[in-house]
Amino acid sequence: MAMGATAAVAQTSVRIDSSVVIIERPNEVGPVRKAVADLAGDIQKVFGRRPAIEASAPAAGGDVIEIAAPSGGAPESFAIAVKGGHVVLSGADMRGTIYAIYQFSQQYLGVDPMYYWTDKQPAHRTSISLPATLSLTYPAPLFKYRGFFINDEDQLTGWAPGEKTDHSGISLAVWDKIFETVLRLKGNMIVPGTWNFPTDPQMKAVGERGLILTQHHAIPVGLNVARWPAGVPYNFSTHPEILERAWTNAVNSYDPHQEILWSVGLRGLSDTPYSAIDTSVVGNDKRQGELISKAIADQIRIVRARFPDAKFDTDLWQEGARLAKEGYLNIPPEVTTVWADTGYGLVKDGGEVSKGQGMYYHVAMLNGRANQLSEMVPVSRIYSEFGRYIKAGATGYMLVNTSDIRAVAMTAEAVMDTAWGGLPKAGGAPGYYQAWAASEFGAKAASAVAKVYEAYFHAFSHLPSGDDYGDQLYQSEAKQLMMSTMISPPYYYIPGQDPKWTPAHLVGPGFDKDFYKKVSADYVETTTDRELRNCADAAPRWDAVWAAAKAAEPLVAPDRRAYYDYAVVLMTAINRDSNHMLLMISRAVRDARAGNTARAKQEALATEADFAEIKALETRAAYGKWQHWWRGEWLDGIDETHDMVKAFVRWLDDPETTLPPPTLNDSWQGYYHILHYEGDKTVDVK
Repeated sequence: MAMGATAAVAQTSVRIDSSVVIIERPNEVGPVRKAVADLAGDIQKVFGRRPAIEASAPAAGGDVIEIAAPSGGAPESFAIAVKGGHVVLSGADMRGTIYAIYQFSQQYLGVDPMYYWTDKQPAHRTSISLPATLSLTYPAPLFKYRGFFINDEDQLTGWAPGEKTDHSGISLAVWDKIFETVLRLKGNMIVPGTWNFPTDPQMKAVGERGLILTQHHAIPVGLNVARWPAGVPYNFSTHPEILERAWTNAVNSYDPHQEILWSVGLRGLSDTPYSAIDTSVVGNDKRQGELISKAIADQIRIVRARFPDAKFDTDLWQEGARLAKEGYLNIPPEVTTVWADTGYGLVKDGGEVSKGQGMYYHVAMLNGRANQLSEMVPVSRIYSEFGRYIKAGATGYMLVNTSDIRAVAMTAEAVMDTAWGGLPKAGGAPGYYQAWAASEFGAKAASAVAKVYEAYFHAFSHLPSGDDYGDQLYQSEAKQLMMSTMISPPYYYIPGQDPKWTPAHLVGPGFDKDFYKKVSADYVETTTDRELRNCADAAPRWDAVWAAAKAAEPLVAPDRRAYYDYAVVLMTAINRDSNHMLLMISRAVRDARAGNTARAKQEALATEADFAEIKALETRAAYGKWQHWWRGEWLDGIDETHDMVKAFVRWLDDPETTLPPPTLNDSWQGYYHILHYEGDKTVDVK
């Protein structure tokens, strides 16, 4: 290894520069080799030259980084040390070795674990020095399983489609970057998409990166129920043999060498409660609990027939939490019980979480009300909920729903850092905002931007349930209010049904149209009153956040302003402008219903500036590789809201005008694009 210029320096430090060589064992496993290739790329970014990767140290000496063989010890622990003049990166096992590599890049080369999403590049340097006595050990992670759920992946799909090239929804090149991100954040598992098949190419790619493949609550054992064949009964009460065949076929479709954490349970089709399918369990939680418990037992038996050493979890999503609290679920001790949050970062265990259990957590969620395009879950909430689980010893599992990742990079990293190493010893959420802002936007801007984040998370209005106004709510509420004014009836608001606005020709016999006409009118009146109040109250808060975000912008390092414009300015604008838009549409709907169409039109037209500002900032944020990022914005539907506003204005001028097809708050409009790569493929039930 190259030493310093003087004997004194040589005794106390070692130096790495562009002449460094990476030593990798000839029989190194593929996932470690991929991490080593990333390390070589990181070194090239810092020193300007990609290092050679050799099987042994050069005879002439020089800078050497050695990737050691697994050393044993606590799973996934690792070390960084200087030994015999070499920088040695070692792990207890394969993933420990991978974490050692990425930790070295982060700690000594300055590579941001989220660099792909934040566009942050490490500083160029001529060399770095490490103490000759360096010996750092990193203990095993706090949470046993930690990873991402790439869910409702509209922007990723539209931005980097893999349908024609890779036969996957998202290109395999981008999937590889997602897997790399999880590993750089010291995660060990991933759910690679929402409605996929075990044979999709990204499944194999998960293992090639060294990650554990897992499933989410709606596709236990990987059964893609969103592609259940038409005309085939999906009912575990009347046709258990069909579901058991489908589970068996799904399990047998996986690579027998794949490392899998199996999710077990029973829900309906396309992420609905099982009670939506089987009328025998409606109003009978005991019966539903018995069926789900039997399904879990059957799935464990089916999986172990092919994977004898299989590991399992079950996700208590929505009705699952209620059934567990009521004591109606029989969850075998070998299955990790996972409590889900509300989608807003508050876990629904009701204080009943216990040692060894885990959590399914959201920093983004598609439900027509939460967030897809901006941050919504404050770090203080993350720390509070994780603190509860850590105190209870419920550290068996943590899956975080990141949707498309880019919009929630800050909170996704906060969650993964906490799952790995626990709560910070000092600083809390303000300290995290300060550290994130300093890292991403420069020390000069850190304090000002940290205050922007604090104000941002306090600006949200709240629904009667206490849930935040995410960026979806503004769009869905505005569309529903306008639609209900223009074309209801024949559209009716039916509480408890999804989508809640239902065309008259789709309601069944015996439907009381007069009753639901009144329900619909009451809904519009109640919603309008709420938005007139809440959006008006929130407006000055959002104006203050906007002013602070713009004031901080000149303090941001010049090379980080493009990302700041996306991650802070646009994020704020989406919420501020959408809040104003919903306020004005609520006023317009109120006035239109009162017969004051002239004022309603004026109020509706006042939203044009809101849409224009968001669009301009989106265009500015589509820099570099993000050029087509907004092509896949199918689920929030800001453009659809704008189209409906324009239709609403035409309708105000002439109620007899031809309107475009109504835009419902129905995610399957977006999922048509997300799942197009699957063609007409359906689940194998034979």
